[in-house]
Amino acid sequence: MSLVTPLSRALGLGSAKDGVEHWWAQRLSAVVLALLSLWFVFAFVGLAGYRYVTIVNWMQVPLTSILMVLTLLSLGYHSQLGVQTVIEDYVHAESLKVLALILTTFVHICVVVAGIFAVLKVALGATG
Repeated sequence: MSLVTPLSRALGLGSAKDGVEHWWAQRLSAVVLALLSLWFVFAFVGLAGYRYVTIVNWMQVPLTSILMVLTLLSLGYHSQLGVQTVIEDYVHAESLKVLALILTTFVHICVVVAGIFAVLKVALGATG
């Protein structure tokens, strides 16, 4: 008989000593993404028209640009956590697992940086 409560076991990170923080990070990023997605859908649907000039003017509003960057960061982080979980669960060869984790992290960082660059380029009015 164990005197350790289920909460104590969970706070102790279980038998593998890892996973609870990852689980919480996924849940928190999902909540953040849900809120940012609602903002994006309602803001985008509320635009007068979907012409290029209208979208650029909308993106040049500071709050819009900031929320877009936060959306990209949250989406990249949440996606990375999900892909990491799949790799850790289904790739059994340790060397392949490490390589896949490094590669997917690199790809996620590149995609998020490219997205932020695009948002900033539009928001700051850069041409060319």
